[in-house]
Amino acid sequence: MNYKAQLSALGGVVSSLFGVYLFGKSAIYYVDTGHKAVKFNKITGMREDTYREGYHLLLPFIEKPVIYSVKSQPTKIECTTGSNDLQEVKIALRVLYRPDDRKLVDIYRFLGPDYDKRVLPSICNEVLKSVVAQYNASTLIVKREQVSQMIKQQLILRLKDFHIILDDVSIVDLVFGREFAKAIEDKQIAQQQAERAKYLVQQAKEEKRRILVRAQGEARSAEVFGKAMSQNPAYIDLRRIETAKDIAKLLGNTRNKVYLDSDTLLLNLTQSLDQNLEKKLPQSYSDRQK
Repeated sequence: MNYKAQLSALGGVVSSLFGVYLFGKSAIYYVDTGHKAVKFNKITGMREDTYREGYHLLLPFIEKPVIYSVKSQPTKIECTTGSNDLQEVKIALRVLYRPDDRKLVDIYRFLGPDYDKRVLPSICNEVLKSVVAQYNASTLIVKREQVSQMIKQQLILRLKDFHIILDDVSIVDLVFGREFAKAIEDKQIAQQQAERAKYLVQQAKEEKRRILVRAQGEARSAEVFGKAMSQNPAYIDLRRIETAKDIAKLLGNTRNKVYLDSDTLLLNLTQSLDQNLEKKLPQSYSDRQK
């Protein structure tokens, strides 16, 4: 009997200790770094106090802690809307936000713990459609940073009413419809064709200038050559000799054997000399030869 009594007493002690442990555990809660908490009391409702990081006490089964992250959190919002020139635009927005830690009680009272899912999608879509409608599709590409700043300013004003602080906004994706993409492609092709036409015109001008310079050079050369001929008739013979040397040098570098008579090689130089000699010989000498 004593053994059973001792065992029963020991069981009672263990049960009491376990009950105390459960009670103590349910009466203490922990707030992690970067978080804050508010308490909901089933009897009195929300308490106005906000609790920082660390361990805190509560009334078990009567009070319930609600813990919020007060760190900046990223989310991605996607929206399909129309631009000012009626082009379809699919835009993706990256938003960094956090709750106002001074208004956590109001956030829980009016929006609940999932405040961001209740507010951000609808507000961001509304602001995106409003801002994008002010720009043409091409302007959205060129002034992307300016559009982001305008979206951020309007979101800050709208989210302020819901006690949500906006840290940063950026456009991470911007996709246009097929019609606009085809228009951009056609424009690029037209620009390439225009650049090619411009290049061909410039090339034609350069060719024209080159031909003109060459013609002027040849005319000048002909003028100098004619002047030299008029002043010294033997100049043509000198040029023939130089030409004959060039021909002989060229033929000498080839493997084929080429035989040319003196008249062909010297370009009728001897004939020209004979004609000059005949003009200078006396008439009597010519008669004796006959």
